[in-house]
Amino acid sequence: MEYFLLAIGILLTGAFFALITKEEFKLKVSSIFAFMGLSTAVFPAVWTLITGNFLDKTIELSKMFGKITLVLDPLSAIFIIVISVMSFIGIIYANGYMKPYLNKGMSISSHCFFLLLLIASMLGVTVIQNGLFFLIVWEIMSLSSFFLVIFEGEKKEVISAGIKYLIYMHFSVIFITAMVVLLSNSSTSLNFADFAKVLHNNPHLANIAFLLGFIGFGIKAGFVPFHNWLPDAHPAAPTHVSGIMSGVMIKTGIYGILRLILLIGIPSKFVSYTVLVIAVISALYGVLYAIGQHDIKRLLAYHSIENIGIIGIGIALGMLGLAYGNPIVAMLGFAGGIMHVLNHSIFKELLFFAAGSTYLKTHTRNIEKLGGLIKPMPVTALMFIIGSVAICGLPPFNGFISEFLIYAGMLQGLPSPEVSLFITLVISLAALGMVGTMAILCFTKAAGIIFLGEARSEEARNVKEDSSLVMLIPMGILALLTLIIGVFPQFFISFILVPVTQFIAGDSKLMILNSIVSLTSSISWLFLFLIIGIAFLYVLRYFINSREEEHTTWGCGYDRPSGRMQYTASSYASPFITTLKPLFKRVSHIKKPKDLFPKEAYYEQEIEDIEEAYIVKPILKWDEKILTKFERIQNGNIQQYILVGLVFLLAAIIGVIYFG
Repeated sequence: MEYFLLAIGILLTGAFFALITKEEFKLKVSSIFAFMGLSTAVFPAVWTLITGNFLDKTIELSKMFGKITLVLDPLSAIFIIVISVMSFIGIIYANGYMKPYLNKGMSISSHCFFLLLLIASMLGVTVIQNGLFFLIVWEIMSLSSFFLVIFEGEKKEVISAGIKYLIYMHFSVIFITAMVVLLSNSSTSLNFADFAKVLHNNPHLANIAFLLGFIGFGIKAGFVPFHNWLPDAHPAAPTHVSGIMSGVMIKTGIYGILRLILLIGIPSKFVSYTVLVIAVISALYGVLYAIGQHDIKRLLAYHSIENIGIIGIGIALGMLGLAYGNPIVAMLGFAGGIMHVLNHSIFKELLFFAAGSTYLKTHTRNIEKLGGLIKPMPVTALMFIIGSVAICGLPPFNGFISEFLIYAGMLQGLPSPEVSLFITLVISLAALGMVGTMAILCFTKAAGIIFLGEARSEEARNVKEDSSLVMLIPMGILALLTLIIGVFPQFFISFILVPVTQFIAGDSKLMILNSIVSLTSSISWLFLFLIIGIAFLYVLRYFINSREEEHTTWGCGYDRPSGRMQYTASSYASPFITTLKPLFKRVSHIKKPKDLFPKEAYYEQEIEDIEEAYIVKPILKWDEKILTKFERIQNGNIQQYILVGLVFLLAAIIGVIYFG
């Protein structure tokens, strides 16, 4: 545990050093301290996963605050590794991405400070076992990420997104605080170990505490209906911050839910079904809204909601396995959920980084204005396509593996005599299959409209792939990881199963572990043969084409193709979205061609989040209407301010006297 505390100290030291070094060296200094700190944090985490042993330390404080217990167990270890590796890759990418901002003379002192502070706080959350200090570090994580989101604070939409994010994060803290207060009152302690004793003996209290905690952690994770901050915050933040927030930070919400399940032991069927329903809705909702987005980062943000839903389905499946006493279903569910935490962090960062490189060259995130970028930006295009295949859950990339485990868990649970469980699992199976199909539709749209065809605007013309290696190498590493995990999943699942065994009691764990590893080994061989077959066909195609002359493709009478002849993102998605009208608030912008040779014609469709349109905005309007009634108080008249103060003071004195 001393190594882990040293890692936190190194990161915090780096944060302060970033404030005092010259602008051009700040990111380099941050990268050096991040490497030293995160590699130091990974060491005890890997040791814990290999040995299965816990690391713990108790820090004595004053009589008022008691003591802080820090525990690094396998569940903490897997999240520490994900946070450390993905955050470091994000900081390396930032060295290239932030160059244009430095060239404009913008200061990045606070940005580097809060970036390292965010990473340190995320690591701290995974080991703290004291309710009060968990809340303090959780709040530090929320505040540091808020300052990262509003980096370009001169833009009105960025400030708006940042404020919305901060409000939602404080709603998150309110529910988590309510849970901690409830458990501390029942246990007369702030220690998680004492919470566990109370929760094991009181199922009713366990249900209430879990629901409070699930809402609090679910807001951070981005479950529907607590997701509304996420599609605004991710596009507003710099791309490397979006990647870290989406790939890593929202997983702290998942960690909180898993930790709560460990404290409870065996969850009730009621909360297990509740989590499954919310997770399925989140997965469907996220991918549905992603299909209708034209802002590439907003599209990826909605896919984060979708993938949080998939992770939630795995966790709910594990909870149902525990509730019904089925260890195979429980292990497959938790293994699939935790494996998807790792996989999503990899391919989501890859997609955000590819989108960020595209934005730097074209200066637009609007898919409708792009096109044909695969020729000038082949490496970025390849990285985006690999990430797209992985996020769609297609072999031979890593997204397939975690979703396969979740599917396997559902199929193992179907023979249950419980009718309610059977019906729920059938619906969930169908929903997860539908999610995968819609993800393919969404990313064929995104990859096709952005990278294929002809340029649709001036922004997409005259673009060159001159991104520095410091941006391309992180993308290459992430793309390689998606392939390695997809082809050799058994080595990674062996580590994932170590924290999974914390949730399962009994002697059947070893047999189930061996069967899961054996199953994934078979997948590994199939994928190897698949890759060899594809490589053989590609080589064969190369030799056949080398003997033929190249000719222009027959253009059906159009010898001068242009971007106007291609599908737009709106027209590509419209047939599908039209079939689901009640689920969207659609705004269409159409200019129909009237002449034989029209100079201008277009069709663009915007999709507004129904929760935003019918719940959030009406509440804000009502709130604004109420607050405007108090505007007359803010008239600059000091005498009136003193009078209002005296009135409230008098009312307070009367209240104390009367009720005292």
